[in-house]
Amino acid sequence: MTIVRRLVLRGLALAFVCANPYDAVAQTPTGSPAAPAASAAPPAPASAAPTPGVAEVPPLESPGFTFDPAGRRDPFVSLVHRAEDPQKSHLGSRPGGLSGLETGEVTLKGTVASQTGWVGILLGADSKTYIVRPGDRLLDGTIRAITQDSLVVAQQVTDPLSLEKQREVRKALRQTQEGK
Repeated sequence: MTIVRRLVLRGLALAFVCANPYDAVAQTPTGSPAAPAASAAPPAPASAAPTPGVAEVPPLESPGFTFDPAGRRDPFVSLVHRAEDPQKSHLGSRPGGLSGLETGEVTLKGTVASQTGWVGILLGADSKTYIVRPGDRLLDGTIRAITQDSLVVAQQVTDPLSLEKQREVRKALRQTQEGK
């Protein structure tokens, strides 16, 4: 090995020892100015006897970092399920009856003509039948209109990235079987 390489390696080793404060304190000679300060420190308790040759490492502390979104999305929220309303998850149980059902959970099973207009017969996800009129509320929308063969629901859009806040969902009485 050449002399230049040896000097470079010694310089790197010296730089590493000086850069690591724990090793530098453990390797200070007794005659250096750091030695009296170390001897003036109170002695360690007898139960926690340090191992010779090993520097004592302070316990890790949590950084106390908090995330400030400032209008940005949370990077840990799934983009696949972004249409779900995060407020619904902590509200607890849903209300009972028709007001606890979402638009996607109901099926139009029939319509009946009455003196005031059309009345719809819905089958909910709870296997119960509901009689509905225009203006009745669902969990995520309001029944806007009922015709002889369909029902129109004005559904509230909960997707924060969507430009529209409301959309019309049409539930047909008879499902078409196109393409079969």
